[in-house]
Amino acid sequence: MKECKITFIGGGNMARSLIGGLIADGFNPQHIHVADPEPSCLQTLRDVYPVQTFNSNIDASQDCDVVILAVKPQQLQTVVKQLAAHWHPDQLLISIAAGIRLDDIARWLGHNKAAIVRSMPNTPALVQAAATALYANHHVSNSQHELAESILRSVGLALWVDDEVQIDAVTALSGSGPAYFFLVMEAMEIAAVEMGLPAETARLLCLQTAFGAAKMALESDENTATLRQRVTSPKGTTERAIHELEDGGLRGLFENALIAAALRARELANQLGEDDA
Repeated sequence: MKECKITFIGGGNMARSLIGGLIADGFNPQHIHVADPEPSCLQTLRDVYPVQTFNSNIDASQDCDVVILAVKPQQLQTVVKQLAAHWHPDQLLISIAAGIRLDDIARWLGHNKAAIVRSMPNTPALVQAAATALYANHHVSNSQHELAESILRSVGLALWVDDEVQIDAVTALSGSGPAYFFLVMEAMEIAAVEMGLPAETARLLCLQTAFGAAKMALESDENTATLRQRVTSPKGTTERAIHELEDGGLRGLFENALIAAALRARELANQLGEDDA
């Protein structure tokens, strides 16, 4: 991977996270090109990383092995169509724009054998703790599979899914998931403050508890249900709290929430995949 050249179309937060992860992994920053229409965005990048910056998407993507689309979903069609006339069949296209299907990207690109990977990272990529799912079309070679995984793994966990339809479930689970945990932590902090704890004490205890629970789950061979049972002593305080959550329909609420998010992901994919007039 260290010898290839990578272009980022878009220099926002997610692109910066990936650039930082790649450089931390030893990737040569001079092999990274970034294109963005905002001079201030490019200047911010140059202030932090010695990457090459461009105002033109075409200039940035020439002679690069990988082009990463890191723009807003609403901008993707315009960007891909702009690249179409200059696309080289050996290049790998990676989209990190939410909600755009591979067939739509391929149609806009106008190259029916283009190697394209769709990925769904989440916002913890900003702290090198992302959970990312990837799906590739059948034109992506084995070496390009490895390359795409290496790039996304530079900011956290990267896993492949077998069917593009599963990306909607990924969007609902890990894509939107950080917000669910923030909401739970917010509710726990508020409840603790109402019970008499100072706000900062409640905040720190809640955040460390969330971090510790996630770390335990990641490092354990047991599933989360088993881990929960192990800290739920019969007739103890935790059991009483769990009963309240269960009686309040917590499981059903989460199921409904994820289904709603997945359905919305499909709606957006249909809307964003339509050709501009």
